[in-house]
Amino acid sequence: MDVRLARLDDNKAILEIYNEAVHNTTATFDTVDRTYEQQVQWFEKHGDMHPVLVAVLNDRVVGWASLNPYSDRLAYARTAEVSLYIHRDFRGQGIGKRLLNDVLEAGRNAGLHTVLSRIAEGNESSIRLHRQYGFGVVGTMKEVGFKFGRMLDVVMMQKML
Repeated sequence: MDVRLARLDDNKAILEIYNEAVHNTTATFDTVDRTYEQQVQWFEKHGDMHPVLVAVLNDRVVGWASLNPYSDRLAYARTAEVSLYIHRDFRGQGIGKRLLNDVLEAGRNAGLHTVLSRIAEGNESSIRLHRQYGFGVVGTMKEVGFKFGRMLDVVMMQKML
């Protein structure tokens, strides 16, 4: 498996992975599919400071990670929020570990200071993964998202780079 910077032509695969998560997981609180046009707009807002990486196995994108601006307020410029999604057929194979490691390193190299992660309650594997890479829990936001018929808490985790 290789991890590399995402290219514009990776967006179809990134979108497929993301939209599957929209429908079947609480990894995102989106409840409707993202369109390809929205995906490209999202991608174009990223750059050196906020990279998008893809994991490629046998010429197929099987996962992706990104560092996203936390806020448009300038005082937050060195803070990012991480996103990490793995294709459903490739979860549990260490791809998430590699992507998280590499995207954090890219953020460090870009001059970021802090990375945040919001994880829905019950996603213990994601919380464990983030802990392995030095994230600590900084709080729980109670019942902030409604998905799959219930209100969900969100655990906020943080890592200082």
